[in-house]
Amino acid sequence: MTESWDVRRAGPTDAASRVLMIPGGLCTAEFYAEVMAEPALAGLELTAVTQPGFGPTKAPADVSMDNYARLMAGYAAEARSDVVVGHSLGANVAIEMAAAGLFTGPLVLLSPTFSRGDEATFLAVMDVLGRVPLFGNLAWTGMLKLLPVAMKKDMRKRLRPERAQALAEVLGGSDPVNCRRIVRRYYEYLDRHRALVTRLCASGVPAWVVRGDHDEIGLTDAERRELEACPQVRMVTVPDAGHLVLVEQPAHVAEVVLEASRLG
Repeated sequence: MTESWDVRRAGPTDAASRVLMIPGGLCTAEFYAEVMAEPALAGLELTAVTQPGFGPTKAPADVSMDNYARLMAGYAAEARSDVVVGHSLGANVAIEMAAAGLFTGPLVLLSPTFSRGDEATFLAVMDVLGRVPLFGNLAWTGMLKLLPVAMKKDMRKRLRPERAQALAEVLGGSDPVNCRRIVRRYYEYLDRHRALVTRLCASGVPAWVVRGDHDEIGLTDAERRELEACPQVRMVTVPDAGHLVLVEQPAHVAEVVLEASRLG
């Protein structure tokens, strides 16, 4: 099954520690290129895997968060991964892997969402529009055409123009039908698990919660206090970074991944 997945690899195959990296929604393994190129991680075996349904990949019939956790945990087991890194939606999948007992190694969670209210407003709007018969697919098609233009302009402030262009094109490359289905199930998951910080802490898995200092994803004061009180969770704030901390400040992310690998 995994032979058809979109995979990016780096590092020695005989490394003592193996890291699986899960991109966020609309993203592919390409978004981890900067982190994987960091010299600090040269001694680790790194594998970034696009979640099926994003970019050029085929979506599974079941696009629930529970199934994505099973799929990615299966890949982690096959790859004998010691550490899982997840960004955005990928971070939430990593949380579910731990909460369901499917993965017990260290987690590096890059800008996860812990409750519905923390999510970006535009995504909630797209979920509502996506539920309208006939109009839903049109709304997603239009959004995927406009998103690369908006994101390229934003990313050019921090990335080389050609790199910003390449990543922006990736963001517009998913099937709108898949996006509509996945986002609907994602919000159902947020409504079902209203206390995701508690869910993460109850898993007992060591985790680093990494956020940019101007991250667009919210975090309530209550969520922050609970995370800070959780003995196996470490909070990391990365300066001069937003939601795309993995491409904006890859060296900082690499440092955290290296620290997690020493536990794995």
